[in-house]
Amino acid sequence: MGVIGQNEMLFLLQGLKWTLLLSAIGFIGGGIIGLVIALARTSAHSALRKTAAGYISIFQGTPLLMQLFVVYYGIGLLGFSIEAWVAVAIAFTLHASAFLGEIWRGGIQAIPKGQTEAANALGLHYVSRMKDVVLPQALKISLPATVGFLVQLIKGTSLAAIVGFIELARAGQIVSNQTYRPLLIFGIVGAIYFIICWPLSLYGGRLENRMAKAAR
Repeated sequence: MGVIGQNEMLFLLQGLKWTLLLSAIGFIGGGIIGLVIALARTSAHSALRKTAAGYISIFQGTPLLMQLFVVYYGIGLLGFSIEAWVAVAIAFTLHASAFLGEIWRGGIQAIPKGQTEAANALGLHYVSRMKDVVLPQALKISLPATVGFLVQLIKGTSLAAIVGFIELARAGQIVSNQTYRPLLIFGIVGAIYFIICWPLSLYGGRLENRMAKAAR
């Protein structure tokens, strides 16, 4: 068995860096597109609602692993040379946008209609109505589910290894193959994921409990 030294630990930390970076890119990019999707899903225009619903159905109804394959190899078939991290970032952004869009759609529709009607009576146009009245409340309502999805997104980055992207789980596999100590290495990898995800899960649970108490 090989020795797990400083170089091996640094390699795992390098994988952790890419895991966190990919999670951030997917979450932020997905949030931006997801907001557009949520607004389209709650639009008064039937075509926008149906298009957004179809978009969400595609990404929620297919495995993330397949989405990674389609983006990575599909872009290559179109004649574009793309690095693995770019393809993975695009796939995770699209994946996150569908889920966040649906989460935030639920938050928007949870706002009492009386508030929207009051905003209309005050003469607020659509942008002001959404920006100042609806979205702040909707995002607050959706925050526990949003945090929960972030936890799933972080864990889902382990699938990126399938297209050659070296994140934390893939780095652990490489070190395990070099040292022949899989139980210890993946124990360390699992502990790192736990340290990242557990506080977020606790935070999401506390937000949910706080909102439940406020609603009583």
